Amino acid sequence: MANSNSLINSLKEAVDKIVIGQSTTIEQLLVALLSGGHVIVEGVPGTGKTLLVKVLSRLISGDFRRVQLTPDILPSDILGTNIFDLNSRSFTLKKGPIFTEILLADEINRTPPKTQSALLEAMEEQQVTLDGDTIALPALFWVVATQNSLEFEGTYPLPEAQLDRFLFKLLIDYPEKEAEKQMLLNSQAGFKAKRVDLEKLQPIATVKDILAMRQEVQKVQVAENILDYLLALVERSRQHRDLSLGASPRSAVAWLQAAKANAWLLGNNYVTPDDVKNVAFPLLRHRLILKPEAQLDGIEIENAIASILKQVAVPR
Repeated sequence: MANSNSLINSLKEAVDKIVIGQSTTIEQLLVALLSGGHVIVEGVPGTGKTLLVKVLSRLISGDFRRVQLTPDILPSDILGTNIFDLNSRSFTLKKGPIFTEILLADEINRTPPKTQSALLEAMEEQQVTLDGDTIALPALFWVVATQNSLEFEGTYPLPEAQLDRFLFKLLIDYPEKEAEKQMLLNSQAGFKAKRVDLEKLQPIATVKDILAMRQEVQKVQVAENILDYLLALVERSRQHRDLSLGASPRSAVAWLQAAKANAWLLGNNYVTPDDVKNVAFPLLRHRLILKPEAQLDGIEIENAIASILKQVAVPR
């Protein structure tokens, strides 16, 4: 476990050096990777959403594909299609970019629902069905989707049932003043974010390493009072006065897995209440729905999550 923790910390430090001022987001992204859960990253343009995923993918020696999603993208552009070969007089499968280990789906809310559904079905089942044939996706298969928090014209917002397929929704905000100054200094010294010298980045971890870490996360212990605490939080979300939709059973299972990954990342082999609380915001913010009257009162989803955490007593 010590060696694995050292490896994941080296991964985090390497990303931190390039993606300045997003330490919390990087940590949450690694928690999702260790949990095997897909992530949606939202932020205004120019905050490093795409850069973050590209850097992390270069530091893991696995297959990486990027898909720039647009309104004219078809499901077959992502999944692939069978093409008839005149020479062999047979159909040959031309695999799409989804057959990879790390997939960056840029601007997922700019592609139509039919294409979104094809991608999210593969995320849920970790397999693709083409012309009646079922093809398994790689064991690591991990999707990070991005979307801008602005420019809603011409977009196709993901419905709640599809958002629930993502483990986390991460919000990337503007960096702190000192971090932004460091970005300017790096740029002055010749660093170019567009090129980012990705080819010079040496992989730190292998796909086998990540899969082994996921196995270690599964072994993290969870006491019964922690399970009761997590269930009480889920129940409270369903009864909260400001919410019309609370946490689903799927989100409860995901919450437990993410809490275990958070504990492991910190070097512990047991889950504490702090682990449960640390992953609450990224795990719940895209799953809960505010009542219309709560929105009119200016209440935000983050306020509701904070309220849930306050209303449930923390076990010793």
